[in-house]
Amino acid sequence: METLTVFILCGGKSSRMQSEKGLVLFQKKPFIEHIIKAILPITDKIKLVTANKEYDYLPYDKIPDRITDKGPLGGIYTALTHSETEFNLILSCDIPLISTELLSELISKHNEEAEITVFASESRMHPLIGIYSKKLLSVIKSAIDNDDLKMMNLIENIPHQIITIEESENFHLTNINSVDELNDLNINLS
Repeated sequence: METLTVFILCGGKSSRMQSEKGLVLFQKKPFIEHIIKAILPITDKIKLVTANKEYDYLPYDKIPDRITDKGPLGGIYTALTHSETEFNLILSCDIPLISTELLSELISKHNEEAEITVFASESRMHPLIGIYSKKLLSVIKSAIDNDDLKMMNLIENIPHQIITIEESENFHLTNINSVDELNDLNINLS
């Protein structure tokens, strides 16, 4: 695959976490730093979709949402409007267990006929760990205009590829949305 750009979606209301999710500490480092560490062996073309100045300590471009309050779909739309590559790795900021190996697998198995490639197990899909084509811009804009913000609706309606993973691999793709989930994660790893 040609070079790709990585966009980390740092937006969101974080109401269940009660603080900026990407900056929540896990093993003494913010989530965002765990994610960047997993990306860097693959590429240093990283951009953060956020207007939050708390991320300014990181040496990556920050891009505010073009259309606010539209959830992950709005973040993906912002990312793709700023992308200079056809394919883009989109990641949420709340996946501190993501690994270089899993990201490499996603990239290496991506079929360029697919406009979206994501992981899924029998029990769940991971739409915010995926490869998204810049060709999707008009489709996503239309979905936003119609307030159809469900990620699954987008994926179901366009050419996509599912990379099947074992149930046990879901653990490394888990997004941590609340203080309770963070506490559970710390307990499971101790």
